[in-house]
Amino acid sequence: MTDTIFDLVQGDGPLVISMPHCGTDLSPGLAGRLTDEAMTLRDTDWHIPRLYGFADGMGATLLSARYSRYVIDLNRPSTGESLYPGQATTGLCPDVLFDGTPLYRDGQEPDTAEIAERVEAYWRPYHDALAAELERAKARHGFALLYDAHSIRSHVPRLFDGRLHDLNLGTARGTSIDPQLAARVVAAMEAAAAAEGMTCVTNGRFVGGHITRAYGQPAEGVHAIQMELAQDNYMDEDAPPFAYRPDRAERLQRVLTAVLDAFAGWRPAQI
Repeated sequence: MTDTIFDLVQGDGPLVISMPHCGTDLSPGLAGRLTDEAMTLRDTDWHIPRLYGFADGMGATLLSARYSRYVIDLNRPSTGESLYPGQATTGLCPDVLFDGTPLYRDGQEPDTAEIAERVEAYWRPYHDALAAELERAKARHGFALLYDAHSIRSHVPRLFDGRLHDLNLGTARGTSIDPQLAARVVAAMEAAAAAEGMTCVTNGRFVGGHITRAYGQPAEGVHAIQMELAQDNYMDEDAPPFAYRPDRAERLQRVLTAVLDAFAGWRPAQI
C-alpha cells in the first residue's frame, strides 16, 4: 500500500516499525531555497527500509516517510518544543544541518504560517497512519510493539563527543516500555552485539524522540523503543552518494534480527 506522504506495508503481527527520517523527497519549491550542502540530504537516515527489509518476513508493519526531514521532522512534537533542552539538536522544520551550518539560503527560512502548513500536509498524515496501525495491532493482539528506526553519521561533534556506539537503544529512560520487555531486548542486543564485535548502549545520547515518548504507553498496551544506528556499519556515510554497503550491513542485520526477535517474540502475561 502506498500514499503520497509515506509508504505502508501492513503485517499481521503486533510489531510496527516506523521509519520517519528515511525520506528524500522535497516539497514543491524547496530545492531552490536550500544551500548546496543541504541539497546532499546528508542528515537523512539513509537506506533504513532496505536495512530492515528482513522484518517483512516477521509479520511486521512497515511505515516509512517519503519526504525529507528537511521538510518537516516527524520525530518532533508538532508544537516544536525541544526534545533535549540544553543540548544541541534540530527542530520541527530545521534551519541548520546537524553540524550547525545553514540549511536555507539567506532569507529563505519558513515562517510560522508555512511551518503550520507543513504540519498539516506532512506531519499529521504520518502520525495519523502510525496511530491507526498501532490501534490495528492492539485490536488484533491486545497490545502493540512500536520500533522507531533511525541512523546517523558515526561522528557529529555538534551532537555528541567522539564516535557514537554502533547501536543506541532508547526507552525514554524506561517510561515507554514494560520493564521486563526492556530487559529482554537489552539482553538480546548486548549478546548479539558482543558476538559481532559491536558496541551498544541503552538510553545514552539518544533516549527516544517524540514518537517513542508519545506513543510508548505501556499501561495502555503500547510498548515503544527507538534504535539509532551508526551509519558506517552499513553504508558510506561521509560523502554522496552515501552508498549502501551489503558487505557491512550483513553483520549489523544479524544483531538487529536478534533485537527484533526478542522484541516481537514477547507477550504480556495477561494475553
